[in-house]
This record gives sequence, structure tokens and C-alpha cells, in this order.
Amino acid sequence: MTAPANEPRIHAATTPLGLFVYTLVYGGMTVLAGVLAFKQVQLYPTDLAVEAGIFAFLLLVVISSTIAQLYGEKLANRIVWWGFLPLLLAALLMQLVLNLPASPEMAGGRAEDLAAFERVHATIWRVWAAGPAAYIVSLLLNVWIFSRLRGNDENTGTISLMIRGAIASALSQAIDSVIFITLAFYGQFPITNLLIGQILAKVVLSIVLVPFLITGGVAFAKWLDSRKA
Repeated sequence: MTAPANEPRIHAATTPLGLFVYTLVYGGMTVLAGVLAFKQVQLYPTDLAVEAGIFAFLLLVVISSTIAQLYGEKLANRIVWWGFLPLLLAALLMQLVLNLPASPEMAGGRAEDLAAFERVHATIWRVWAAGPAAYIVSLLLNVWIFSRLRGNDENTGTISLMIRGAIASALSQAIDSVIFITLAFYGQFPITNLLIGQILAKVVLSIVLVPFLITGGVAFAKWLDSRKA
């Protein structure tokens, strides 16, 4: 059965598949980064610590750089700004769930689980508040540095891509660490070790891991875009 001639139709080929997939993953990582940030992980064998949201946040860096590389700086910035939407919805839904009464079965039979859930998520408000500030500054900075280092050359090679990715990620993530750790945890406990560990971890990972992730991300997006709908 064919659709009426005047019925609007959506063509799947309008949006490149790589862009579509990365946009979905990007939205998920914005939410997950805030949740993971509540736990601090030790950087063995040192006493330095890092908030676990770094792992999701580095993927945001990789995705935004990949989008800037393949689809342009303007579109990358747009996705960074719209990344606020899933973050905001997640925060609102968390507040809704915290304020809804627990079922009698959970309150009576799983009281410890309920208390743990509410204790963690009710005290995460500073993390949720600090996240957007650090998020928007660092990711817009990452896209800007990554694109400026590219210049007017549209046909940059793999080595150039890796170097630009490492520099942009290292600088933007160092700024992100200062903003996020200060706003989220200052006054709750001594933050010096966490701040040093966070900056160190992000800079090291930006140099060692991010260049390869961006290179792989670009190759994967190109492969997705080459597939026929």
C-alpha cells in the first residue's frame, strides 16, 4: 500500500548513519558521566584519585571531535549545546523518583537498598550542578581547539588527526577538571589529591588513548556512512 501523495515522508538517508549513531551515544554519555562522577577511583599504584565520570566524559570528547572532523565545527557545537537536554531530563526524572513514595514491598523488605539509593542520589545535586558548567566550557573548548589546529586544510592525515585530538583533549579536560572538582566537591573533603589525579589522568589519557579513539571513531563513522540504507 502506497502512502498518499500529500503525506510527508521521512527519508532515512537525510542524516548520515555515523552522525545518527554518534548522536545517540553522545546523549547517553552526558547522563552517565554525571552518575559515574559520584565515585572516586584510585589511580594505582599512587594515592591519587579520579572521579569515575572521566571515562564517559572522554567518550564525549572523542565523539565531539569526530563529528567536528567529519561533519563540521558548527554541527559539533550544536550537538554539545543540545547535550544539555538529556542531562536536564535525567536530573528532573531523578528528582521525581526521589520524591515519589517507595512501594510497601521495597520499604519493608529492602529498606537498606532504598536508603542507599536515596542517600547517594539525594546528595548528588552538587555533581549535577557542577556537571553542566564543566561540560559546556570544556567541550566547546575542545571543539574550538581541535578545529583551529586543523586550519583550512580539509584533507588532514591520520598523524595530524591524532595530534590535534590529543592537544585539544588535554587542554580542555584540564580546564574541565578544575571547574568540576571545585564546584562539586569543594568543602565536602580535601580535594587536592582528587584534583591533581583528575588532571593527571585526563592529560595522560588524552595523550595515550584519545588519539587512537578519535582515529578509530572517524574510521567507524565513515564505514557507517558508506553503508546503504
